[in-house]
Amino acid sequence: MGQWEIFLSPYKQAVDELKVKLKGMRSQFGIVNANSPIEFVTGRVKPLASIYDKTLEKGLAFEPSKQLGDELGDIAGLRIMCQFVDDIATVTELIRQRKDMRVVEERDYITHNKPSGYRSYHMIVEYPVETIQGKKVVLAEIQIRTLAMNFWASIEHSLNYKYKGMFPEEIKNRLQSAAEAAFRLDEEMSLIRSEIQEAQAYFSEYKEASNPNLLTEKERDAQ
Repeated sequence: MGQWEIFLSPYKQAVDELKVKLKGMRSQFGIVNANSPIEFVTGRVKPLASIYDKTLEKGLAFEPSKQLGDELGDIAGLRIMCQFVDDIATVTELIRQRKDMRVVEERDYITHNKPSGYRSYHMIVEYPVETIQGKKVVLAEIQIRTLAMNFWASIEHSLNYKYKGMFPEEIKNRLQSAAEAAFRLDEEMSLIRSEIQEAQAYFSEYKEASNPNLLTEKERDAQ
């Protein structure tokens, strides 16, 4: 097993465990028949190429080390998607209250979006994993955003790679306009939130009644 594989192993374990726990939060809302603020959860360990880019940016040695783990808070990354902007505050508070992780940093790019238009809420947490060598505490970044914010961020990320961060002025302006349009969409959806949730509940009940052999949401989450 190589040095990098050994170094990244606890981060992979943290991502796997945190995905289960965050998805478990979503399931608990379903158990009590409450609308979940969490739509879905994804996670990944930062690829070596991205770690290398970060070390160049921060002037760090590209080698497994405690300093690297301390400086890069997003080697382990989780993303929580919400339907509504208001759900983000609910999720962040749920994470703050947990005893199995400790929030060490928060960055609010929703109230204070980046100049590019990027919006998301970032939390860096300390999370302990149990390994055969004992307990190891690693940092993990949890990004919380709406589906609209995530769509915009995914497109911006792809374009950023294409243009190496040096966007043509027209593309830059269009991205900023698109970010504002996405946020206005989120705001409009929040205004009719109750109608949307009632319609979704009605649709789910209709599907289950029409297709009794389909797994319910609770049963899918339990698998």
